[in-house]
Amino acid sequence: MIAVLIAACEIGFWVLLAAGLACRYLLRMPRVGLALLLCEPLLEVVLLAVTALDLKNGAEPNWTHGLAALYIGYTVGHGHRTVKWLDGHAAHRLAGAPRPQGPPRYGLARARHETRVWLGTLLGAAVATALLQIAVWYVGDASRTTSLEDWRLIAWRAAGIHALVALTYWIWPKKTPAGAPEAERAADGEKVSR
Repeated sequence: MIAVLIAACEIGFWVLLAAGLACRYLLRMPRVGLALLLCEPLLEVVLLAVTALDLKNGAEPNWTHGLAALYIGYTVGHGHRTVKWLDGHAAHRLAGAPRPQGPPRYGLARARHETRVWLGTLLGAAVATALLQIAVWYVGDASRTTSLEDWRLIAWRAAGIHALVALTYWIWPKKTPAGAPEAERAADGEKVSR
């Protein structure tokens, strides 16, 4: 049941997002669009409540409960950035707004960007860990909560791997090509000689 609910929440996320952006930019109803976008966190609240009720009713804690915690953590850590990115592209395509600026591609500016993205993963792992720990306490039987404890390790393993990826941008920053526009070179922190 929880696996189906996770899939429904993921589908619901994209449906609410598409409906919110369509209302904002195609139907010219920005308040309705904003209201739909603000409903996104309700999906995670529903998932959390149903997962807690499932455990309270005696369900054996398994991978679906762990995945629900990771899903909620990911949404907390990266959901806002995803919605903001898609909103910028929808405004550009549907409302004639300027093209959104992408992330920096080179140098220390890219390293800082990747570190900010990793901080979202770190926040997601912390939220998932907290939810999993609450579930362990809620179940109260150490023999039944091994799978939940394993998911905490998965969350931190993902955050650790992402940290290594982000670190590579600091250790081996990609150099701005010589033929790059001056604005791009200046944005990436390189001195522009005239």
